[in-house]
Amino acid sequence: MQNRSTGEIEESTERLLQDLKAVVHDGEELLKAGAAELSERGMAARERLAAALEVAKETQRKLQDRAVAGAKATDKMIREHPYESVGIAFGIGMLLGVLVNRK
Repeated sequence: MQNRSTGEIEESTERLLQDLKAVVHDGEELLKAGAAELSERGMAARERLAAALEVAKETQRKLQDRAVAGAKATDKMIREHPYESVGIAFGIGMLLGVLVNRK
């Protein structure tokens, strides 16, 4: 399984947000063009909207695949090492409890 750094995850999320902003912008532009004025400008906006939607869908699919792969890997690791997993979870819980209760 491929390990990803926090920077890579943030970059991927930023690209997703930019794609979604483009979809919204193009959708607004298409609405502004109006149904009667679907000339060259309206058709170009419609094509950009369709392309942006495809990019957003592909990005969503990739993120979903990564999430499923991560969940499966985590499940497998926990099943292979149940006592270690419980110990780590206990230790993290204790650490968080101490940090939250600090004055």
